[in-house]
Formats: sequence, structure tokens, C-alpha cells
Amino acid sequence: MNNFTPYDTYLNQHLDESIAELSTLCAQPSISAQNLGMEEGAQLVAQMLTKRGFQARVMPTGGAPVVYGEMAGANREKTLLFYNHYDVQPPEPLDLWESPPFEPVQRDGRLYARGVSDDKGHIVSRLFALDALLAQDGELPCNVKFIIEGEEEVGSVHLPAFVEAHQAMLAADACIWEFGGVNHEEIPMQFAGLRGICYVELSVETASIDAHSGLGGSIFPNAAWRLVWALNSLKGSDERIRIPGYYDNVLPPSERDLKYLAALPDPAEEYRSRYGIKEFLKGLSGGVALKQAEIFEPTCTICGLTAGYQGPGSKTVLPARASAKVDFRLVPQQTPEEVLAKLRAHLDAEGFSDVEITFLGGGPPARTDPEHPFIQLVVNTAEAVYGVPMQIIPLSGGSGPNYPFVHVLGLPVATAGLGHPGSQAHAPNENIRLDLYEKHARHMVRVLKTFAAG
Repeated sequence: MNNFTPYDTYLNQHLDESIAELSTLCAQPSISAQNLGMEEGAQLVAQMLTKRGFQARVMPTGGAPVVYGEMAGANREKTLLFYNHYDVQPPEPLDLWESPPFEPVQRDGRLYARGVSDDKGHIVSRLFALDALLAQDGELPCNVKFIIEGEEEVGSVHLPAFVEAHQAMLAADACIWEFGGVNHEEIPMQFAGLRGICYVELSVETASIDAHSGLGGSIFPNAAWRLVWALNSLKGSDERIRIPGYYDNVLPPSERDLKYLAALPDPAEEYRSRYGIKEFLKGLSGGVALKQAEIFEPTCTICGLTAGYQGPGSKTVLPARASAKVDFRLVPQQTPEEVLAKLRAHLDAEGFSDVEITFLGGGPPARTDPEHPFIQLVVNTAEAVYGVPMQIIPLSGGSGPNYPFVHVLGLPVATAGLGHPGSQAHAPNENIRLDLYEKHARHMVRVLKTFAAG
């Protein structure tokens, strides 16, 4: 019998209760993009913290509130900070859900609901781990703090300023990030950094109202065409981003980064199978080159286009306005401010000064040394739960507001979680596997106990 058996036994015996609590949280819509249920979601999270003995506060920002909680532990000299978010993506398209997105349901060992994986399952699974520690020990092994924001899905617009203004409150020795999980080989993954992001809306207006295409088609400017031409100027068919100076500050991966990538499984077949991809860009087929391009190359992605009429049948209309949502994923040494300036200069130089840029959010990339003792602690404590230690990925292709945690609070930031390749976060039928939910809680128990003892 190892010294973690009582905690594991508690988690196994109380899993249904924890899933019921998670289901209650997931039943509360908290859609930041639509400002729907945000205050209610924040209050519910605060109540979950308070009932466990945390001093919890719902703190205002310029947007959705931040939930903060803290509890002292046996070792008052060590503090672990958890970052999570209670906001979720919009559930649309609703017709592709097999069950209503805000009516959680279990099927075949999974729980389905919007936000169940990203990120409410992570919140409650971590609280579940604390329940096991409190039940067995009567106290937490160290000080624990939670910062749970409500704007992660819309770019964490107000979080950097919040962190800057509350450095003393958020002071800690290390941070566990909001997400993580296993890959297609059931190996837990450790992401030692996140790419940055610059998310914009490009819009153009060529008239005050839509016109009959027969009247204006040959004499009026067409907003849709203007936008298409502007977008076409951003990227060539060779996939090279054409904004002058876009690559100037890009920091290439180090030899150590490439060694970490070489140790990871080749994802090519998994991507082909899961996403129906017939080919990768630029002739890539797999191996280190594919893995390197996936995370160490900056991007320019058209996320959506809006113009004119797209309903049933035909409507002969000349659009007066057109818009597109575009995201730029940024690699080390790039910043959103730099990209915005270069994007504006490029559009002006190409004759598209009429195309308006609206910055919708973003932040620079940030990394933690993968050999940092805290990263290694999280990696190694996973082995007793998953049968193997975590595999380290030097940078995530995704983005998040980790920059102020790394560079303002000065914390090592480690990832760990309950996701799996079929979680379908941001998509219909988002889900978690109950076995991974319990494993994440078991892992967090080990992280907290080992961290407090170190």
C-alpha cells in the first residue's frame, strides 16, 4: 500500500458526487462571446470554492469578473497557484449536438456538455483533488490559490492588467495552467509554453446600404471583393505570409527544442484520421519537420467571412459591407503590437487603407524552461497515475494568457489536465472521459503533496 492509496480510494468512491457537481457547473451557461450568464457563472464558481473553506471573492474587471480564492496549508512557505477559466465557447451549431449543450449527459463513460473539457472539468477535477486531501489530512499540504477568469475564450482582454494590479495577491511559487491531457497514444503531455495570438476583425464598407447587383454590379464598389483582395494580399499560395517584416523577429527552435520534438510520436496519421486531412501544407508528410512547423512557425488564419447573402435560394445583392475574423499565432519574440503595426502598414501600402482593423484580443507567447524543477515534478508525478511520465512539448500550438504569469509574476507554468484527442473542445459534442477526470485528480494530489514536501 503506497502513501497515496487513501487519496485514490477517496477519489474512486466519490467520483459520482464530483461529476454531479461538474454537471451543475456545466448546466450554467457562461458564454463570454455573448455575455451570457457570466455573473451567474462567476458566483457559482465562488460558491464552490467557499464551501471548501477558501476565502473567495468575485472581483470586477473591465469585462467579466475574475474569481479569486485562497486557502492556507500545512506548509505556509509554499504556494501553488491554479489558473482556470469559467467562460465557454458558444455552442453553435446547435443541430450537430447529440444532446443539448447545457444539459450534461453521460454516455459510454463520457460526460457531454459545452465547457466540460474547456475548462469546467479542469476546475472541478482540481477541487476534487483538494477534497481528497482535506478528507484524509484535514488540511491542504501547502497554500493554494485559484484565479479563475471569465474572458479566456475572447482573448483574456482584461487579465494582464488584473495580474499586474494584483501581484501581491497572486504571489506564488509555481502555477498549474488550465489545460492538458493525453495524446492519441494515451501518454500525458506537458506543454512548456504557449504561442501568442493577435486576433483581429478586418472590415470594409463601400456604401451605406446594399445595392441591387444589376444596378451596381458594374459601377459600384463591392465590399466583398474589396475584402477578398485585401485578404489575398496577406498570404501567398506558397503559404508564406506577405506582410513585410512579419518574420523578422521570429526566434527559431533551439537544438534542445528539436530534441524534444524528435522524442514525440509522429502525429501525421492521427491527424489524417481524425480530421480527414488528405495532405499537409508545403508538402510536409510527418516527422520532426511537421511537428516543428505546427508550433514554431507563425500563422495567419482566416477564421470566418461575412458578406452579402448566404441564405436559401438566390438574392442578387451587391454587399455594402464585408468582414473577416483573422488570427495570427505568434512564436517567441513576436508581439501583437508589432503584428498590428505591420498589418496596418501592409494594407495601406497595398491600397487597402479603407480596410478597418479591429483588435479583438491577444497576447505574446511565453515559455517555461522544460527542465525547471517544477516542470519536472509535474512530469514525474504523472508516472504513478498514467504508467508513464509526461512527454514534454516545448511549445503549444495554442495560445493563452500565460505571459503575465511567467513574466510579471515570475512563475514556472506547467500544464496538466483531463483532455483527450476526442474531447471536441470548441466543437459540438464536447466531452470528457470519466477515467481521465479521475486520473487528473489523482495526479493533482501527487503534485500538491510532492510540491509541499520539496
